[in-house]
Amino acid sequence: MNKFMHEAIEEARVGIKNFEGGPFGSVIVKDNKVVGRGHNQVVKLNDPTCHGEMQAIRNACKNLGTFDLSDCEICTTGEPCHMCLVACMWANISKIYYGCTIKDNEMIGFRDNKFDAILGGREKLGDYLNNIDRDECLNLFEEYNKMTGKTNY
Repeated sequence: MNKFMHEAIEEARVGIKNFEGGPFGSVIVKDNKVVGRGHNQVVKLNDPTCHGEMQAIRNACKNLGTFDLSDCEICTTGEPCHMCLVACMWANISKIYYGCTIKDNEMIGFRDNKFDAILGGREKLGDYLNNIDRDECLNLFEEYNKMTGKTNY
């Protein structure tokens, strides 16, 4: 899945270079092919639900002509918030690979840890959530931190 995480990182860069939202990019993979992609567009679209994972789910569903993403996996630069985590479950995505952790999001000004503390429960998910390529995603977060003109959404 590492090669797909690299694509998720590049997807995130598209968004941050255009000041569309935070450094969150996602790709959805089926049969070892990218079937959907998205990046955070909260700022661009003035919509708090336009996280990278949500955009990738919408894109994959459109590309595949279905709302059921069974047999798909997602690579995303940041551990999904609860909204995105549950959306992945609703879409029947079989596994999530993420780079930076919920705790890492604090270093770039995001408040996911606050919501995670309220809602919790990730320990019940077993191997559904898998942390990979954290260092590369941390580099992306550092790149984002150095930018001027950004908004943390």
